[in-house]
Amino acid sequence: MGPSHLGPQSHYPAAKPSGFTAISSGMVGSSIALYAKSSKKSRIMEHFQNDDLEYVVNDYYDVRDFEHDDPFDEPEPKRDTADFDSFDSDFEDDFESSKPKTDTSAVEARNGKDIQGIPWERLNFTRDKYRETRLRQYKNYENLYGSREEMEKECLQVEKGKAFYDFQFNTRLVKSTIVHFQLRNLLWATSKHDVYLMQNYSAMHWSSLLRKGKEVLNVARPIVPSLKRSGLLSQQLSRVQISTMAVKENLMVAGGFQGELICKYLNQPGVAFCAKLTTDNAITNAVDVYCNPSGAMRVMAANNDAQIRIFDAETFASLNHFSFDWSVNNTSVSPDGKLLAVLGDSAECLIADAQSGKVTSSLKGHLDYSFASAWHPDGHILATGNQDTTCRLWDIRNLSKSLAILKGRMGAIRAVKFTSDGRFLAMAEPADFVHVFDTKSGYVNCQEIDLFGEIAGISFSPDTESLFVGVADRTYGSLLEFNRRQYYQYLDSIL
Repeated sequence: MGPSHLGPQSHYPAAKPSGFTAISSGMVGSSIALYAKSSKKSRIMEHFQNDDLEYVVNDYYDVRDFEHDDPFDEPEPKRDTADFDSFDSDFEDDFESSKPKTDTSAVEARNGKDIQGIPWERLNFTRDKYRETRLRQYKNYENLYGSREEMEKECLQVEKGKAFYDFQFNTRLVKSTIVHFQLRNLLWATSKHDVYLMQNYSAMHWSSLLRKGKEVLNVARPIVPSLKRSGLLSQQLSRVQISTMAVKENLMVAGGFQGELICKYLNQPGVAFCAKLTTDNAITNAVDVYCNPSGAMRVMAANNDAQIRIFDAETFASLNHFSFDWSVNNTSVSPDGKLLAVLGDSAECLIADAQSGKVTSSLKGHLDYSFASAWHPDGHILATGNQDTTCRLWDIRNLSKSLAILKGRMGAIRAVKFTSDGRFLAMAEPADFVHVFDTKSGYVNCQEIDLFGEIAGISFSPDTESLFVGVADRTYGSLLEFNRRQYYQYLDSIL
């Protein structure tokens, strides 16, 4: 990913950018302003320069600094949620009269309201015109440069326009934020009613049942680990800028911009374990919670120092570490716990033994650095997301060539997720587009979710019923919820 020692507010070096943050003390404004001031502007993402479009330009922000800076923005009224404690989800339309005007329901969307609440009718340009201009002007960030023409010829021709997940709700009561522009795993759903996301220094829980947000962890204040035992590497932390996170089976794991690792049980107060893993080129790029072949739960952290570290998920004892030749941006463990996908600052992706770290295969085909991966639940297919704007599918039984290449619309593929039943694969670009593929169609049938804003993360609920998308934007930062169309399940049961 690039050296982090330059600090979050530094300009990017020519080849490998450092991170940046919008939540540092005293920092006001957006990552776009940083991009615009960069000497490498022509090689970084560009957005509209038209002042009329400023209020819908993607931005990272501190919500406290920007609550009233938009002439089109309407203040978000506080709501009394006391009456919602006994709420039945079968009557979710009852919220229409009490929800904030900035939120959007499925009923309102069907009646013509923009799902993000953007008032196109009050502007002197249409949504289609804005989309057209944005597609034309957007610049994808690349670390490795070269022709993409041959690759694009190999990409799978897909049929767009499908609808597997329908829009259900959009809220601005919780707003995703991003620390590093290349790291977009900052949102996790543990059920169709429970979503966790980062909002500045707060790890937030959103209940889609109550439509209510709650802070579950504040990383600005001193963090004192509760678990203490001899030999444990735990230490006190403060003002941690969360760069990545994962939530599984009551355990929230977060990685920090300065090499931190934080582990919290959601049903217990405080933090169980926290430590700074490294101070050398430190960023914690990815964290994962998984089970090894014997069923024991493990925590894995991948850092910019080219190391992968493994911890016991109960005692948080350090169990192992693996070293590689380049910064590790993403890891994922196969469903059986035996294989480890390793992606980073290389065009090649690696398959290693998850117990020993020994590399067993090299996946060749991508043209740039990779930042996302996911395993199909059957363990046979691995999906890898890359800055070359593609997601490649690999059959683990024959890794000589990728099985298929899925192309995005305009940017890198920074997040990929399979549903737990393996029926759908979602891949997210840095901004504006989430693509959902039907795996049973051979990935040919595709739904394209079209929105505006930087995408902080995507997550299917474990029961596959919901898809959540976190949007990081100065004005329209929000959490989008989509629900699975039921007739697909009915058809499956008939067939």
